[in-house]
Amino acid sequence: MKLFLITMLLVLSSQANADNYLEMKPIKMEVPEMKAELVNVSEVNVGLTEVPEMGMGQADEQEVNTTGMSLNMNKSSNTWKPDFAFFKSRTKEGLKPYKFMDDMTFAGVPLFIAGIIAKSEKNAFKQQTKHSLVTNFKTGIDDYTQFFGPAAVVGLKLGGYEGRSDWPRLLASAGMGYGIMALLVNTIKNSAKEMRPDGSTANSWPSGHTATAFVGATLLHKEYGLTRSPWFSVAGYGVATATGVMRVLNNRHWISDVLSGAGIGMVSGELGYALCDLLFKGKGLLRNDIYGSPSVIDHPSFFSISMGVGFGSRDLDFNMEEMGFAEDMNMKFKASTAVSAEGAYFFNPYIGVGGRLRVKSTPIKGWNNITDFAWQDVASIYEMTELDQEFMDDMETEINDVDFVIESDHLTEFAADLGAYFNLPLSDRFALGSKLLVGRSIMQELSLDAKMAGKEYKPGDTKGNPQGNEFSLEWDYFKVMANNTMKFGTGISLTYAYKKNFSWKVFLDYDVTRKKYTMEYNYGGIPLAMFPSAFENMTDQEYMDNFMMTKSINKTMHSFVLGASFAVNF
Repeated sequence: MKLFLITMLLVLSSQANADNYLEMKPIKMEVPEMKAELVNVSEVNVGLTEVPEMGMGQADEQEVNTTGMSLNMNKSSNTWKPDFAFFKSRTKEGLKPYKFMDDMTFAGVPLFIAGIIAKSEKNAFKQQTKHSLVTNFKTGIDDYTQFFGPAAVVGLKLGGYEGRSDWPRLLASAGMGYGIMALLVNTIKNSAKEMRPDGSTANSWPSGHTATAFVGATLLHKEYGLTRSPWFSVAGYGVATATGVMRVLNNRHWISDVLSGAGIGMVSGELGYALCDLLFKGKGLLRNDIYGSPSVIDHPSFFSISMGVGFGSRDLDFNMEEMGFAEDMNMKFKASTAVSAEGAYFFNPYIGVGGRLRVKSTPIKGWNNITDFAWQDVASIYEMTELDQEFMDDMETEINDVDFVIESDHLTEFAADLGAYFNLPLSDRFALGSKLLVGRSIMQELSLDAKMAGKEYKPGDTKGNPQGNEFSLEWDYFKVMANNTMKFGTGISLTYAYKKNFSWKVFLDYDVTRKKYTMEYNYGGIPLAMFPSAFENMTDQEYMDNFMMTKSINKTMHSFVLGASFAVNF
């Protein structure tokens, strides 16, 4: 009976519950109105009390426990804030202090020595009366690009982008670097007293603009290139190199001045940081260098900026005796200067592909021989006026000013190459390299212009006292040019990886090209200035046949470039 009563109770209860479900209405889902708002994600609690500092202070390469992650939307602690605390010292815990001379590479020493080797080029041009060196390239950009490095560092620092040092340590490192540079540059300038190529002042060697630019580039390299991204270093040293090139193109410095200035700038910048590492030790450090072991095995791909000195074929012999001259025009050249940007991508530690852009400038040895030859032409005209009264009476003008202007005192080659690159690791830090390249060679001409000015004779004027209009005449008196051709090259290099993503290279490159060199000698401007009416009905071909001499030779040119590179590996 008890079992029966319990069973009936369960059945009745089930029936009652079923009736309740029959009266239920379907559930209606209502989507609330959504409104987008910007919020600050400020705190991420990852279940650990603190993520320890490693090198750059980054935690993205460590394993962390994300259990219990929570977001706080109310406070802001990781926002990027400007940094104007110039006198407030800050030090991050857990960073490795730098030791004295820990980061010295002495990469500037070979650049300074290369400048001394190339220094003899300054004797290739001597200022004389009535001829000058005036290039067509003029720019004032180099007055500003010399400060690119410190401007970039200060801008990043003020914007709150954390670098290697806090403000007091940064300012001390920069001050010491610039102070050492200024002391070295001014001491050498005042001792050497080298004349500038434009003849303006005797303080050419070494280049102060270039030294200033490379101190700034080293500053950017130390603060952000080594601690943030290697491309900061590429930007800094690239702009510094461009500054040195512009000083040469502006005719304010010889290439030897620029090489030595670059070397002094790099050594000074590194010494400034080395002294501050000794004084400050771990105080004022905010970031260490990019952690990881240097390796040319893991990172053979590279982008580099290099400077070097060129040797090889250094003369062009134009056989002028065939044209009636008493002697040949044998042009000799001095050691050239090469500036390059080069890069390669490696498929494995051994083989890759890449390319190179290079500008190589080769100054002529002894412009005086050419200008002396030009002045002989002028002297012969005046000699005729003294010896031949009839010739003098026929003159239609009186020439009172003659000048010869060197528009380009060197042959400049612009070359672009592509090809295969090879790498043979000797250890984690050292590797031998080679390459096989093919490219295009474009030459810029060497040029000497002549200028003449005076007055025209009017009917009734006495000789030696012209009263007519003033005139001036300018023409290409002497030119040497070459055609654009294919070129082939190879080379060997020794790479030293001194930091992760950074290395120094010492290289010897060889290039060969066969070109047609053409010399144009145009002395027709002299009689044109003296007898303008005689040329009124003369055709261009008649003028060339009578007054222009052209001589061409074909020659295979061999070039060796010995230099050093700063490379970013990736």
